[in-house]
Amino acid sequence: MANFQYIALDAKGEQTTGTVEADSEADAVAKLRTQGLYPTQVVQDGKGKLSAGGKKGGAARGKKKAKGSTGGRVKPKILMIFTRQLATLIDSGLPLLRGLTVLAKGEPNQIMRGTVNSLADSVQSGSTFSESLAQHPRIFDKLYVNMVKAGELGGVLEVVLTRLAEYQEKAHKLKNKIVAAMVYPVIVMFIAVAILTFLMLFIVPKFKDMFADMGGAELPKISQVVFGFSEFMLSRSFILPNAVWILGGAFGMWVVFQFWGRTKGGRRVLDTMKLKVPLFGDIQRKSAIARFSRTLGTLVTSGVPILQALNITRETAGNVVISDAIGKVHESVKEGESIVQPLSGSGVFPSMVISMVDVGEETGQLPEMLLKIADVYDDEVDNAVTALTSVLEPIMIVFLALVVGSIVFALFLPLIKIIQTMQE
Repeated sequence: MANFQYIALDAKGEQTTGTVEADSEADAVAKLRTQGLYPTQVVQDGKGKLSAGGKKGGAARGKKKAKGSTGGRVKPKILMIFTRQLATLIDSGLPLLRGLTVLAKGEPNQIMRGTVNSLADSVQSGSTFSESLAQHPRIFDKLYVNMVKAGELGGVLEVVLTRLAEYQEKAHKLKNKIVAAMVYPVIVMFIAVAILTFLMLFIVPKFKDMFADMGGAELPKISQVVFGFSEFMLSRSFILPNAVWILGGAFGMWVVFQFWGRTKGGRRVLDTMKLKVPLFGDIQRKSAIARFSRTLGTLVTSGVPILQALNITRETAGNVVISDAIGKVHESVKEGESIVQPLSGSGVFPSMVISMVDVGEETGQLPEMLLKIADVYDDEVDNAVTALTSVLEPIMIVFLALVVGSIVFALFLPLIKIIQTMQE
């Protein structure tokens, strides 16, 4: 038998922690339930740590307002933890209203606590859970609301909430992988620009003055270019009025670009470029396919009608090109036709995806096949990010070395020529 650490709630909703001996996690949960406890976290010793969120929440009850505030947004991770904990509580036998009340007491985030209190009040007044969630669209999107509604109608709310939590966890993990791949080159470029600026403003001018004092011998072409660029940076770009104009112009261009990106045409151009840009386009495409497959598969598996599921998937696709392809699929299904033809005609989805969807339709296992496609493309994105990072690292290092090396070469080449002249 192994030891399992746990965080659980008693019949009064008070949080308690401890350790229990059991053969497995399921056995540990069963033992805790027989003791009148409702476990929110169970972790085997040596295989993980209990989340600090619950403990902090218990400590913060007396310090923060009981009700909290509503109307704002929360981070995806906070919503993911709430979904997982609510699913665990309901699966443990706790009524929905009681579970919401318990979670509100231990929620450290003020906005989420106020929202959960509002949900509890709405449920207590007679509204369904899905209707209560729909009152907070900035936190609970249509996918969340419709899945909960399907779970309520089917009497499997805890199962649907568990699927939602898994969906959120995988989507969050996928997003982190893509962000990690894009952050690395940005950091290296920032370092390169910082080093270049430092050299041009503080080091190169000293060498230029030194060579001027030596008699004005003709400098090599590369040295002339470096000294000229340094003089340009000192005399123009970094004088306050010009710097203000440059920064103001850059900010203005960024604002115009943002507004243009929100227009229908601008958004379409940007989303098309995202799928076609070298290196990163392949990752964007694979992540979009994974998101489409997982969203649609999760919705249909949870009991949401296929047409409604396609509408929700289209609205949450995150890319106009993918949304258009899903819209064509919706029209095809609405006419009683297969979804394979519009997917194939979109030019976005690879042949492997189309073949797997076709097999899923023929065998009547489309939701399961969609979830398998999502798993496959999650792995594809993981491999693509790893490969991209491994390729970018040497490229960026060589780029940085070339920039710094060129400047150093330009500075020391005149010295080498002067030494050679003196020796002759």
